[in-house]
Amino acid sequence: MIFMNLAYPLDDTVEIDGNQYVLNMAFDNILRLFDLLKDKEIDDATKIETGLLMLIDDKLEGYSIEEKAEIFSQLFVHAVGKPKKKQLVDLEGNPMPDIPEEDEKVFDFVQDAEYIYASFMHTYGIDLFEQQGKLHWKKFKALLNGLSEDSIFSRIVGIRTAELPSGKGMQKERERLRKLKQKFALEDEE
Repeated sequence: MIFMNLAYPLDDTVEIDGNQYVLNMAFDNILRLFDLLKDKEIDDATKIETGLLMLIDDKLEGYSIEEKAEIFSQLFVHAVGKPKKKQLVDLEGNPMPDIPEEDEKVFDFVQDAEYIYASFMHTYGIDLFEQQGKLHWKKFKALLNGLSEDSIFSRIVGIRTAELPSGKGMQKERERLRKLKQKFALEDEE
């Protein structure tokens, strides 16, 4: 994970094999990059070339697709961090099969866009549409993580993560929370 360090300015340059690349780290650009990577109708080569254009405004014409893929991977890791998934190995060092993550997805940037927008306005007075192309991804993430508990986005995430109460006399509360969970459930992505 790449941490924000308040002692230093945000650095959007990456050096790979002696070449310097300046990243477009606007939050809306990174969100569009996520959309691109999730799109199953776009082939990998197109995703790589489009992703390079989005991050560094360069298709790297003189490079092979394998070299482009490696550079894009490094740029992506610098921009948003490494995936949380860790490859498990057995006692002899052999890779073990992937185990599905236990962490349930509690929000989605697209499905929860209205709630995120309203919560930024409520908590910070920030209009995210006016900040497109301006607000840095790392600042956006920090503000998202710091939204007030009474913001609509925080309340909905709280509903999604709340455990149903158990025990005698909790039937009404359990049913109320079950209905709220159903109302604010994320749609399954195919």
